[in-house]
Amino acid sequence: MMRKLSTGILLAALLAALPAMAQWKVDPERSNVEFISIKAKDVAEVHTFKEIQGTIAEDGSVTIALMLDSVDTLIPIRNERMREFLFETTDYKEATLTAKIEPELLGAMQPGDIRSITAEGNLSLHGATQPMTLSMRAARVSDNAVMVASIKPLIVNAEKFGLGTGIEKLREIAGLSSISHAVPVTFVITFVTQITITDWQRTGCRKHTHSHSCG
Repeated sequence: MMRKLSTGILLAALLAALPAMAQWKVDPERSNVEFISIKAKDVAEVHTFKEIQGTIAEDGSVTIALMLDSVDTLIPIRNERMREFLFETTDYKEATLTAKIEPELLGAMQPGDIRSITAEGNLSLHGATQPMTLSMRAARVSDNAVMVASIKPLIVNAEKFGLGTGIEKLREIAGLSSISHAVPVTFVITFVTQITITDWQRTGCRKHTHSHSCG
């Protein structure tokens, strides 16, 4: 009786710790990063990136990479111009956002739980890196998936990333009176882990407890 009880306590502790230790990866099919361009003073358009990669490591380090070649403005010629004149994707392939969260945070969340998170991070884009404060809300949508969404947009100052010249080139080509150099960015990112509680129950219990009483 005591042996079964001890094994059960150990199993519960290991199950609780496992999601926090596992690496989480971006699910690109359930993730979206959008930026808004404001032209002619009050005309706003929403653009996105089709290719997103990223992870949350065991120590809570978060990395999100946007493939700049995948920019999508819904207008093919504008996509080409952004790649050539703004992002200069021949030389700069991706934008990278890094941050750090408490590694225990995800493991402590149960399906249905929602947490507000503020994290300090850095955005690397076009050969420059600038600090960013991320205000986010995380929701545990299943035992192996967490959705993280921005509460406040990140405001990217194009001048700080050497993008001002590119914006002016786009403005000239389009014959516009102005294009804002302040660019709001929002995101909804879904992270998944390869190890679920069910998987661990099937294979991990015996490995960690060396017991045949795992069920």
